[in-house]
Amino acid sequence: MRNKIALRLMLYFAVALIAFALVSGVLFQSLFTRYTVDAKKEEMLARATTLAQALSEVLAENGGGRMNGAQGAGYGNYVRILSLVETDVWVLDENLSFLTIGHTMSSAMGNTMGNTLTYDDLPADAEALVNEVFQGKTPFSEGFSDLMGTPTLTVGAPIYQGETVAGALLLHDAVSGISAAVTQGIRVLLYSSAAALVVAAALAMLLSYSFARPLNRMKAAATKLSGGDYTARTGVRRNDEIGKLAQAMDGLSERLRDAREAGEREEQQRRDFLSNVSHELRTPVTVLRGSLEALGDGVVTDPKQIDEYHRQMLKETLGLQRLVNDLMDLSRLQNADFPIESAPLIVNDVLGDALYAADQLARAKKIRLVREFPNEAVRLTGDYGRLRQMFLIVLDNAVKFSPENSAVTVTLTPDSVTIRDEGQGISSEELPLIFDRFHKARLEENRQGSGLGLAIARQIAQRHSIHIDVASELGRGTAFRFSWQPQPQPGDA
Repeated sequence: MRNKIALRLMLYFAVALIAFALVSGVLFQSLFTRYTVDAKKEEMLARATTLAQALSEVLAENGGGRMNGAQGAGYGNYVRILSLVETDVWVLDENLSFLTIGHTMSSAMGNTMGNTLTYDDLPADAEALVNEVFQGKTPFSEGFSDLMGTPTLTVGAPIYQGETVAGALLLHDAVSGISAAVTQGIRVLLYSSAAALVVAAALAMLLSYSFARPLNRMKAAATKLSGGDYTARTGVRRNDEIGKLAQAMDGLSERLRDAREAGEREEQQRRDFLSNVSHELRTPVTVLRGSLEALGDGVVTDPKQIDEYHRQMLKETLGLQRLVNDLMDLSRLQNADFPIESAPLIVNDVLGDALYAADQLARAKKIRLVREFPNEAVRLTGDYGRLRQMFLIVLDNAVKFSPENSAVTVTLTPDSVTIRDEGQGISSEELPLIFDRFHKARLEENRQGSGLGLAIARQIAQRHSIHIDVASELGRGTAFRFSWQPQPQPGDA
């Protein structure tokens, strides 16, 4: 019951084999019978033709004349020999008168016909048969069976006297031997078919279970998948449709596993996001509350301290504003329905604007901003403000993490922008995490960062189909490379 497909396949095989055996048996019987009868006819026709030619030669040796039972000693002697050797040979003239008849056949019919056959004793088609013979033909007939008392095949052959048919030779032969041969042939066919069916049934059973085995393995894998076990695999390796289906199921299993892992990562990121937001908000809110309580309760009365409290509160408020703005920017950029401008622009101008904005922080640390721009304009289609924001985020980080009196180099090509600093670099363990939300380097330079800058930069790049590569080496600096598909420039063919 657990292998219903195998049992059904076995049933199909059995039905097909039985139908094959029946059809082959019927065809064999028909074709073998026809072949045997045709072979018998050819053999009888050859015998009858030979005997008729011999009688024709005897007539020629006797000098012609009308053929009759007493004509010439030679003819009479030959007819007597035929009566002894060919027991079922008749010779008739055109009036259906018997010139001779097989001796044994005469004896067999003597009790009922007194050793004499007359015109009235002949079957209905005898006259038509003899007439065809006198027309020079060699016809066959089965109409003499009742007269002979057994199924009989008769062939007629003309006996010539010169160019004229002088007599008709009828050769009779029982067909019981044909029936026996056909019966024996069918018996052999049945034996061989039975043996073939046994072997075929065994092979059908083996092939059916072999066919059903991978399906059962696929069913087991599908059951595990439906139960949430996305590590399940069919283990089927075949180069056919079943193998392709198994590969598709294995691919589906891998995709489901990846989707679940991605979902788990997203859920963990959501929890981390909420935790990080709570943490980022807790500190400035605590500071603000403490400062306000101190001012409100009159704990601080010195004007200088009051000014210091106000500056600290303003600083925390600006930090909160920056965090809220970054969160809003990231939320908008992650929303595929949030539109961004798409207009032709010149990347040289965007980078120049971002470098101008980063120059104040760079001068404070005596860092040189090195431009390596081509003479021709590099064109791109996108949002000018968002692209400026993306480059400025990376420039601010490069300046922030670079030592004093170093350089930040910005290289522009027709299909990329590279921003390279001479800072302390990023470790290989931390490098895959730099674009995660709220991920911050635990350094004094990054104490005021929100941890959302590079996440925003990546979202802007993705919305513009720009790819970001990061290469870093500890103690030697970091390089951010923004690459895109180059666009045709004015004047290009």
